[in-house]
Amino acid sequence: MLLLVMLCPAIQSFQSVSVPPGPLPSTENLQYSIEWRLINAGKAQLTWTAAAETFRTNLHLESSGLVSKLFKVNDEYTSILDEGLCALSSLMKTHEGNRRRETKVTFDPERRKASYLERDMVKNSVLTSSEVDIPSCVCDIVGGLYRMRTLNLDAGQTTLVPMSDGKKNAMVRLDALRRETVRTPAGSYRTMRYEAFLLNDVLFRRSGRVYIWLTDDRRRLPIQVQVRLHLAIGTITVQLEKEGT
Repeated sequence: MLLLVMLCPAIQSFQSVSVPPGPLPSTENLQYSIEWRLINAGKAQLTWTAAAETFRTNLHLESSGLVSKLFKVNDEYTSILDEGLCALSSLMKTHEGNRRRETKVTFDPERRKASYLERDMVKNSVLTSSEVDIPSCVCDIVGGLYRMRTLNLDAGQTTLVPMSDGKKNAMVRLDALRRETVRTPAGSYRTMRYEAFLLNDVLFRRSGRVYIWLTDDRRRLPIQVQVRLHLAIGTITVQLEKEGT
C-alpha cells in the first residue's frame, strides 16, 4: 500500500503547463477511501506540516470491513524533508496480522548514503541493516508526492526522478499522460493523469503499473492513485474522500 505515492524531479526537458503550480500549503489533511476488487478495503489519511526549515509528512493506513476481518492492517509512515523537499529520514511502523515491524531510514546527503534498519517488534530483533548509495537529493516513498506537485509537466512530457526506499536507489520515470475528469467521493475534478514507473524491478520487484491523478490547477491536489498488480492481486484504487483540518 505504500506504493500510493511518489516523486521528485531530477532531469526535466519540457515547457510549462498553462496553469503553473502554486506553493505547497503550510498544513494539509487529506482523507481517502481504499477499494480493492470492488470492495471497501480501508482508509488512508495523508497529512503535511511545514515547520522551520523542514517539512513533515504522515501517512496512516487502516484496513476495514471484510479485508480487516481477513487480515487487519494498521500502518503508519512518517518522513522528514528539508527545505528543498529532499528526504532526511523516514519511519514506518507496520502492524499487519500478527506481524509488527519498525523500519527506519536515515538519508545523509553529505555522505550520499541511506541507512536502513528493520526490526521485528514482536521478537525484539534486527531483521535487516544495510546502507545504499544515493544522490545528494533523493525522494522517499511518501514525501516525493509533494515534490511531484511542484512540477510543470504537461501531457506527453516525461521526467526522470531519483528515489530510494533505503534499500535501493533508482531513477524513476514519470510520464504525464492526459487530462481527464475523475469523480471521487469528494466530488468531480479535472485532472492530469500520470504514470510512475516504480514497479517491475525498478524500485520494487512486484510487476504492475502505478497511476496518479492530480487536479489540473495550481493546487495539484492528489485525488486518485491506482496500483494495478497481476491478476491474482488485482487493482487497488485510492480516492479522495474529504479534506480535513
